[in-house]
Amino acid sequence: MTKFLNKSSCYIGENVVFGKNVVIYENNHVENCRIGDNTILLPNNFILNSVIGNDCKIHSSVIEESQIENNVSIGPFARLRPNCKISSSVKIGNFVEIKNSKVGQGTKISHLAYVGDSEIGKNCNVGCGVIFANYDGKSKHKITIGNHVFIGSNCNLISPLNIDDDSYICAGTTVTENVDKEDFVIGRVRQEVKKKRATKYWNKEEK
Repeated sequence: MTKFLNKSSCYIGENVVFGKNVVIYENNHVENCRIGDNTILLPNNFILNSVIGNDCKIHSSVIEESQIENNVSIGPFARLRPNCKISSSVKIGNFVEIKNSKVGQGTKISHLAYVGDSEIGKNCNVGCGVIFANYDGKSKHKITIGNHVFIGSNCNLISPLNIDDDSYICAGTTVTENVDKEDFVIGRVRQEVKKKRATKYWNKEEK
């Protein structure tokens, strides 16, 4: 049985199939989809031409022409553009955009990231502010990431690129070359400190 908290606020198209014990909050728009058992659609989702698995939770997000497996958490404010395949136990957090990509089991992309034209393995971490730079102005290129890869916050991955299993990309790194298995990658400008110069700077501005 499907439970609507406010059915009058929702649009459910004709070609929608709900599993058992689905809960649908207000302001959901669902067309041509299959929604699995025990899945919760929290408020304000737009879901089109997609398959959602069992035990998922989706909040204030847009999902188009994609496949979501079981026990996946999406949102709030995530966007899955066409041709995404999200494996089981994945977390896709707020302000994450994914396009034409596969995400492996147990991987977390928790916030403020863009993932395009890529394949990500199992149990990876994609940090805050990570950008998959998949377009060079002429063509789209693929980024492939292996299993158990850590990508720190504010990294840029420049396609085409391959990052192998068990590697570690430090926060703030721009990656332009392939990374081998178990490599540790760091690429930052070295911090320069001007001792006691802050007061001089502020005083100059005030004059």
